[in-house]
Amino acid sequence: MGADDKISNKAEELKGKVKKGVGDVTGDDELRAEGEADEAKGHVKQAGERVKDAAKNVKNAFKH
Repeated sequence: MGADDKISNKAEELKGKVKKGVGDVTGDDELRAEGEADEAKGHVKQAGERVKDAAKNVKNAFKH
């Protein structure tokens, strides 16, 4: 996974923040919950990308 996936994950996270904010302002608990879920998915995917990057760095360290 590359930069495109990282950008997509960050976009999902930001979309969630916007939904959550709109839900807060309008009093729409369902929209707020959807936003929280989207934001959490984005965070989890970002964490997965960081783990993959760290594993790649370890692998590269042993090559040299």
